[in-house]
This record gives sequence, C-alpha cells and structure tokens, in this order.
Amino acid sequence: MRAGFPIAMPGQVIGLLGGSFDPAHDGHVAITRAALARFGLDRVWWLVSPGNPLKRQGPAPLATRIAVASDRMRHPRVVVTGLETALGTRFTADTLARLHAIYPQVRFVWLMGSDNLASFHHWDNWRGIAATTAIGVLARPGTRLSARFAPAARALAAHRLPEAQAQRLGRTAAPAWCMVDLPLNPASSSAIRARGLWSR
Repeated sequence: MRAGFPIAMPGQVIGLLGGSFDPAHDGHVAITRAALARFGLDRVWWLVSPGNPLKRQGPAPLATRIAVASDRMRHPRVVVTGLETALGTRFTADTLARLHAIYPQVRFVWLMGSDNLASFHHWDNWRGIAATTAIGVLARPGTRLSARFAPAARALAAHRLPEAQAQRLGRTAAPAWCMVDLPLNPASSSAIRARGLWSR
C-alpha cells in the first residue's frame, strides 16, 4: 500500500464522500453516520478535494479544510483524506478509476446527497461512475423530489435497490444505487460562508 494512503482490507466495503468541505459541517457528519448505518459500510473516507471543477471560486487551502474536517468528524470508522491531491485527479470518475486499481479487492460505494443526484448527469463520465461503483444517495433538504426524477435517476432506474435493501448496496455489483430518507439537516457550507463564519 502506498505511504499515506488509508488501509483497507480485502472484502471491506468503503464509502467515499467527496467534496470541497468548505467548511465541513454537521450535515456532513450526519450523512456520514447515516451512511455507515444504512448502507452497511465498514468505513467511510472523506475525500477533501483540491477544488470542485463545477465551482468558479476556489475553496480555502486544502490543509485548513482537512484540519477542520478532521476536528468535526470524529469517528473511529471515518478517515479524512486529501487523496485526490495525492492521486493527482480532479474528476470523480478519474479518482474512482485510480482507487479501484489501487484497492482491487475493496468494494467502494460513492456517497452523495440527493442534491448531487439531481445534477449527476452533468458530471464528467457519470455513466462510467455508475457502471463501476455502487452509489448511495442520502436525502438532502429540498431535493428529494427533484433527485427522484433527475435524468440520471431515470437512466439508472432499473438498477435501483429499494430502501429496505440498502444494507445490500455495498455487496451488489455495479451498476447499483439506493436512496435513503433520513432526518433533514439544513446545514450547508454556502450558508456558513454567507454568515461570515468561514473565511477563504
């Protein structure tokens, strides 16, 4: 295993939560804890990105965001990483391709909020992501309905697991996805920045 990369044992199911975490907040913590429980994950890795290609303005320095995220997300089965910087990738599809190659015996589940599912069809090579990696979707405020009828959700409808079978997601061959409802947490990074509580 490469130095500085998280350890994962063969057969483990690892959830991947990517984002700028600019800053990390209680909503990230809530969906991570929910994902561990609902999708039957062994671990979750936070992938703190060097920058989101879909966003015009750059985030706070990576080291700052990782430090704040590590302080916010304290759980023995969660690892906060800057893996995309180490891998030299910017797009999720490329990150996943590299992780599948480095950890060939690990099962990965890409985690996203329902807000991201609503725009998933705009992601680079989103069909490739779905073809290689199971996707766990967690409800976010105001986007449950739009996510259910989003282009990607419609395109992948035949591969959706019912919520009652969410625990099977990580051990179901891709393409496979499942959306689970959970108590809504209104926290958002943009709202925190708008209130002047986070400086870039």
